[in-house]
Amino acid sequence: MPARRRVTIVAAAVASIAASAALLPTWSAGATVVDDPTVDAGTRATFQRLADAVFTDRTQALVDGVRSAKPLTDGFSGDVRLSSRTARGEDTALTTLDRRKDLLARLGERYRKADTAVTLDATRVKGRTAEAAVTETTTLTYAKVRGDEPRTTGFQAHHELTFTADRHGDWQLTGIRDTDQGTAVNTVAGPSVKAPTVDDTMPSAPRAATTYPAPAKPKTLTGAALDYKAMAAYAEKYWSNYNKDYPDFNGQGAGGDCTNFVSQSLKAGGWKHVPGYVYDYTKWFGNADIQSHSFIGVNEWSWFAQNSKRTTPLANVYQLDVGDVLQMDFDKDGSKDHTMFVSYRSPQGVPYLTYHSTNTYRRSVASIIASYSNAAFYAYRT
Repeated sequence: MPARRRVTIVAAAVASIAASAALLPTWSAGATVVDDPTVDAGTRATFQRLADAVFTDRTQALVDGVRSAKPLTDGFSGDVRLSSRTARGEDTALTTLDRRKDLLARLGERYRKADTAVTLDATRVKGRTAEAAVTETTTLTYAKVRGDEPRTTGFQAHHELTFTADRHGDWQLTGIRDTDQGTAVNTVAGPSVKAPTVDDTMPSAPRAATTYPAPAKPKTLTGAALDYKAMAAYAEKYWSNYNKDYPDFNGQGAGGDCTNFVSQSLKAGGWKHVPGYVYDYTKWFGNADIQSHSFIGVNEWSWFAQNSKRTTPLANVYQLDVGDVLQMDFDKDGSKDHTMFVSYRSPQGVPYLTYHSTNTYRRSVASIIASYSNAAFYAYRT
């Protein structure tokens, strides 16, 4: 973001806060404390603007990494501000993202600009605490480092922000929690995943290396039994606007909707149902009414994919091509946590992933590796 644009946003933010200050609930030092203060439209708008500033700062750190410039959140003070603890946490987050930017540059990836917008979905108030559910929508434009990158990558993430009001009616942002699985490019906290117990008698996929470039492993995309272009088209159509013909599993257990989404994409390109008992990993089926565990479960999908011979393992994540699948085990505990789909591959051999939980469009494998360097990766050729 150019410096002039940054200053403009800061000035606008400060002005909007001042304009809405009169709408914020206040208590004087001698007044009776109100147990349930009202959060009116002006206060909710202020919450939304502060959330927008926080996540804009994070995304901008991935673009220019300017630590000496005044962050957008510095313009919020008085009636609504970051608590000192939250401010320290955000400063650490920006430093982390700045380092991620540098790591991505070493991996051959940079962003030219970013656009972040935050909408306020709901506000819940109890006593002097307000919880605001927000949706962050971000688009990052790739800089042409290799020259064959797609134009943009994007994601849609959900967060819950906690605000606390003191007896004077001044609100502080005291907590930020990601309510998705935490796989957005500007996420700094590790994903909170409660992994299921894994049966070690099930098929075990080999780990994939993450070094670039990888040994050639060409894939025939045309004339094959499967329609890989149809798979990719499906994934890129429904990455943020979900197909109503299937249930949405976001927020429901480890992995959320990620494997359900990948299974839908594979089905769109020719994977056929194998009907049977829902708990049987040798079966695979899914529609609006019923889904096998292998259709929606991260580990169960892996077991089916290997047992059915519908996939073969790849030795390196950079060998992935359109229609292939990448899985991650965040903490290397033996249980896979996340499933992603390759919807694009650049001519110079960089796969780009589209997935749910967090909803993401064309994120490079390099970015995934930079964000989760301690994870184990599993690559599947379909």
